[in-house]
Amino acid sequence: MRENIERPDPRPRRRLEGRHVGLVFCAFFGVIFAVNGWFLYAALRTHTGVVAVEPYRKGLAYNDRISASDRQAVLGWTDVLSREPDGALQVRISDARGAPIEGLTVAGVVGRAVSASTDKALIFQETAHGLYRADTPVLQPGTWLVAIEARRNQSDAEPEFRARRRLWLER
Repeated sequence: MRENIERPDPRPRRRLEGRHVGLVFCAFFGVIFAVNGWFLYAALRTHTGVVAVEPYRKGLAYNDRISASDRQAVLGWTDVLSREPDGALQVRISDARGAPIEGLTVAGVVGRAVSASTDKALIFQETAHGLYRADTPVLQPGTWLVAIEARRNQSDAEPEFRARRRLWLER
């Protein structure tokens, strides 16, 4: 009969010790902190997330804004925005019957939809019956947002007509 002789294993046996657990723990949380740091850096470099300046105050006046929108809908005014070959913007404002509306004070802003950093104020001058024109700065290709406010009197606090239009410029 043969006896089973146990031979000692020449390889040292690896054991999980406290320092190994500590290293794994530190490596795990190190990766978590590094990824969170990258996300924080990327978030601070991009869009701020601010959609409205003073949202609380605007929220308080929300019902007034709805009433102004209803008054504008009753007027039935329409607008057509166009860009001239020289780069100027023109807006034609008409009433519900299609007749041009004269004598308005029209102001606006042109800018990118994602950031207010490129916003430029526009002052429109009436060039024909119901046709208002504003010279614009040089606009790069891409999508622009044009916001227009029209008042019968400059002293009016609330505009009678508001419009927001997208403008796409090709290269």
